[in-house]
Amino acid sequence: MSSFAPIIPSASLERADGMCCPAPGQVAFAGSGPGDPDLLTLKVLKAMQAADVILFDRLVSPEIMALAAPGIALEDVGKEGFGPSMSQEEICARLVAHARAGRKVLRLKSGDPTVFGRLDEELSACDSAGIGYQILPGITAASAAVAAIGQSLTQRGRNSSVRFLTGHDMRGFADHDWAALARPGEVAAIYMGKKSARFVQGRLIMHGADRATPVTIVEHASRANQRVLETTLDRLPADLAAAGLSGPALTFLGLAPRQSLAALPDLASDLTSDLNMELA
Repeated sequence: MSSFAPIIPSASLERADGMCCPAPGQVAFAGSGPGDPDLLTLKVLKAMQAADVILFDRLVSPEIMALAAPGIALEDVGKEGFGPSMSQEEICARLVAHARAGRKVLRLKSGDPTVFGRLDEELSACDSAGIGYQILPGITAASAAVAAIGQSLTQRGRNSSVRFLTGHDMRGFADHDWAALARPGEVAAIYMGKKSARFVQGRLIMHGADRATPVTIVEHASRANQRVLETTLDRLPADLAAAGLSGPALTFLGLAPRQSLAALPDLASDLTSDLNMELA
């Protein structure tokens, strides 16, 4: 007869009111989700209210930061792609210093910390310093964005897998298996893909992708200022430039918004209307 091993609570967390929170001298790495505070997990909320210090990323929404308990020290350690950033070395040093001082440290990242969150460097810093930690997952941007357009990341008969890609890495625009991505029916969620849109378009077309492949960009997924741009691979760079999206955005290759969502913000239509008014 098979049996399951008992679940042993991590030594790096303590219990409070039935929920987990950071323990003194240790770090909890948490995901704040895509920005809507209603999508924050209860476990992360409890950690936000029990920590001594929160080191948070730039994309964590103000509405979520407002849920931190009064008196907690808040440190902005945000990064911006191709823009001003705190070095990863300094972030790691701050985590270690706070934990060694006996504080309950919460490292709060947007989305899910395990998805393009540079989590490994910070886990390694804790390992090297002998500091205990726990990972508290969050809802990643792809999940919130695909819900916003009324679609599914996988569909029987269309795609049995989905790829999570990054538009750029530390060396610049990121390379991928473009031949596989160019096949009909493929679906990919591209994080940090606005600046690499023309690069992605060129690589896919070079490998035989249909220029009419649907592409959808969701800016500020789940937030009150969410916007959706529906376009195609052929028109991607031009439509993206015309839209002037300035916030964090998730790009879907191979997915279009479900047309039955009548209330879906139709950014492409807005752009067309504006253009017609200018030409009138």
